[in-house]
Amino acid sequence: MKISSIIGLAVAIGGLFLGATLEGSNPMAVLNLPAMLIVLGGTLGATIMGTSFESVTNIPKMYMRVFTATPPDLLAKVGELVGYAESARRDGLLALDEVTATIEDPFTKKGLQLVVDGTDPDLVADILESENEAMRKRHAASRQPFEKAGGYAPTMGIIGTVFGLVHVLGNLDKPDTLGPMIAAAFIATLLGVASANIVFLPMAARLKQLSEEELHARAMIVEGILSIQAGDNPRVVQ
Repeated sequence: MKISSIIGLAVAIGGLFLGATLEGSNPMAVLNLPAMLIVLGGTLGATIMGTSFESVTNIPKMYMRVFTATPPDLLAKVGELVGYAESARRDGLLALDEVTATIEDPFTKKGLQLVVDGTDPDLVADILESENEAMRKRHAASRQPFEKAGGYAPTMGIIGTVFGLVHVLGNLDKPDTLGPMIAAAFIATLLGVASANIVFLPMAARLKQLSEEELHARAMIVEGILSIQAGDNPRVVQ
């Protein structure tokens, strides 16, 4: 589990609630149903329009990925590639045919299988890079709903506040209720800005970081596979 994501979320929420409490405000005031419907419902609808329903239904998986993903173990992958290089140098590239059946990572397995099949090195590099480009596009599509929501939520908050102020202006003959109604109106702005900067935009940033880490690992794997195919010394591969 990626503990830093949980810690960051807890620190952000805790800081806001503690600061509000020290100011004498009631942090639970944010649980305003009309404001939540306007901001969260409006943001969800706009996000679906701005992306696709399929991308939005994928959001729960992305939350799980952020809170459970572990970064690639680059040192372990280097050791694995060096082992393949030693095997290929000792017994030839065809000896890797038996090894590929035991490889769990589909990307590494595909690359080595191409090498075993005698594919031209430039073509191997092109095929693996096309795999990386496809993954890059999938990852960009997965984080797009969070980027869109991070832009829409503050605006939805302002819309909610405007609705609240319209209600306030319609009740100017009740001066005793103006203060609470104005305070309630600004809850929508608070919800919009807070949700964007505590949840949506950090989620998008974390997903982008995870994608870059995976692409970095894959770039290293491509270099290792091409080095193995070239017959380089295992030390050079390492």
